[in-house]
Amino acid sequence: MKLDATDLRYITADEFRVLTAVEIGSKNHEVVPTPLIAQISGLRSGGVNKLIGSLAKRNLIAKVQNSKYDGYRLTYGGYDYLAMRALSKRDSMHSVGNQIGVGKEADVYVVADVEGNEMVLKLHRLGRISFRAIKEKRDYLGKRKSASWMYMSRLAAEKEWAFMKILYEHDFPVPKPIDHARHCLLMEAIDAYPLRQVSDIPSPGKLYSTLMDIIVRFASAGLIHGDYNEFNILIKRDSGDPVVIDFPQMVSTSHANAEWYFNRDVECIRTFFRRRFKYESSLYPRFRNASSEGDGENFQLDVVVSASGWSKKEQKVLEEYMDAVKEDEPQGTLDDSDTDEEEEEESEPEEEEVEDAIDGNNDEHKVDSEGRAEAADEETVTTQITVALSQLVGEDDGFTEP
Repeated sequence: MKLDATDLRYITADEFRVLTAVEIGSKNHEVVPTPLIAQISGLRSGGVNKLIGSLAKRNLIAKVQNSKYDGYRLTYGGYDYLAMRALSKRDSMHSVGNQIGVGKEADVYVVADVEGNEMVLKLHRLGRISFRAIKEKRDYLGKRKSASWMYMSRLAAEKEWAFMKILYEHDFPVPKPIDHARHCLLMEAIDAYPLRQVSDIPSPGKLYSTLMDIIVRFASAGLIHGDYNEFNILIKRDSGDPVVIDFPQMVSTSHANAEWYFNRDVECIRTFFRRRFKYESSLYPRFRNASSEGDGENFQLDVVVSASGWSKKEQKVLEEYMDAVKEDEPQGTLDDSDTDEEEEEESEPEEEEVEDAIDGNNDEHKVDSEGRAEAADEETVTTQITVALSQLVGEDDGFTEP
């Protein structure tokens, strides 16, 4: 879905409280019961129903038809608003501009701070295009049969933030990360254009060598980009230097398939230069050499990132998701010309998620195999949540693993 920030300034504090209650309830319910929303929000029942109606009209939450009980689910629009409010409360972002990019699983917008300095806001939307491809391959999601796309999107944003922050601190050619919240990532705006838009350059050999050197430098620091192609490389207008973007699929050189990912990155660049610039070189890096040599770096950034809070468990969940998607999705990012087709497919995942909810994977009065009470302990849980809700509203922790 497209981001529409028009109503963001008109959402009241109570409406955000109800929206946050739906988000909290989504951790254990695919469809959050209306009484539970009222209980978590701590507002009067009659008032909550009015607020729910207002949020539903703005498509920030959606009522699930034919459900076994009256309830709502959080939409990506509502998740967008929660994330942007968190960024706004931290004075990281003040206004939202035009959309400047669309990918398979992310939207990119121009935004600005209070002083009018332009930045880039990236909103991860995993499951939008790949939903049908991965629908039958969701074993790694365990009991989360709805595929919890917002949780996966938050994981992708957290991973990209962790890697981009570490890479920028070690002078790699990446955008400067500014802030992140839930599934959103805020970074500096760079005056550049994608490599795929370049039709001719005076010295393709020089750029080819620079891009290969970046691959080697990544590997010497213990990392492999995993999706290193013309869609994820920007060329600065003033200097012509490359800038690398898009890091949710980045893996460590100790990964079981590290050599395959490395060789794929190298081959993507070789293929692009051969087709676009009719340039082909017999010189290209090999994984064994690249992972053992470097520019003198005596650190392993994959270890540094793990120490920063990005856990192996989260890494495994996201990698398994990416692997399942890659089996059925073409390499690279969608062209701008694919935007219309992408928007048509966007609504389908939501419809299929609703069908899963109707199947009763998370019935209101059942206890799952992990011992999670959904009815008996609900009152105790929601009482604790209500106490902490005032602290949670507007914060950026978002979905945690159900």
